[in-house]
Amino acid sequence: MAKLFLTPENQIQRLNIVLNNVVSLQELDTDMLTNVSVPDTWSIIEVLAHLNIAYGPYRNQLDEAISKMTDSNEEQKPFRARTWQKMMIEMQRPKGTRRKWKMKTMKRFEPLLDRKNIGKEKVEDIFREFFELHCHLKHSILKSRNKDISKIKITSGIGPIVKFYLPESFEFLLCHLERHMVQIDEILNQQKVLTQ
Repeated sequence: MAKLFLTPENQIQRLNIVLNNVVSLQELDTDMLTNVSVPDTWSIIEVLAHLNIAYGPYRNQLDEAISKMTDSNEEQKPFRARTWQKMMIEMQRPKGTRRKWKMKTMKRFEPLLDRKNIGKEKVEDIFREFFELHCHLKHSILKSRNKDISKIKITSGIGPIVKFYLPESFEFLLCHLERHMVQIDEILNQQKVLTQ
C-alpha cells in the first residue's frame, strides 16, 4: 500500500483553491444556489451548509490541540498518515472529477434547511459561516507548522473510532471539502443540461 505524506504547504494550496471556487459560487443567483435539479439530492447551498455542520466538531478541538502543542525548533517534515487514518482519508478523496463512493450522510451532518423558504439573507449567512469556518481551518494549518504535531490526537467528527493527528485531520477535512466541490460541479452541470 502506497504511503501518504502530508505537508501544510500542499494543504494550504488546495484549501485556497476550494475557497476561491466558493467565492465564485457567490456570484450565482439565489435560485441557482437553492434549486434541486434531481430529486433526492442537495442544492449547492445545502452542500455548503453540510460542510459548515461537518466542520463543527473540529473547530474547538483544533484550537485546544494547537494551544497545548509545544513549539518545534525543527523544520516540519512531511507527515506520514497512519494506515487506518489513510483509509478514512482516501474514502473521502475524489478521483478527478468524480466521487469514488456515494456515502450516506449521518443524520447529525444533514443540512436542515426549509427548501421553500431559503432566501437571499439565509444564503448569505451560509456563505459567511463557510468562510469563517474554513479560514479557521487555514489558520489552524498555518499555526501547526511550527508545532510538535506528534503528541496530540483529536477525535474525528464520526466519533472516537477514528482519532487523527493534526495533519491527518486537516487532510480528512480537505478531502471532504474537495469531494463536495465535485458534488457542486455535478449540480452545476445538471442545471446546465436542464436549461439547454
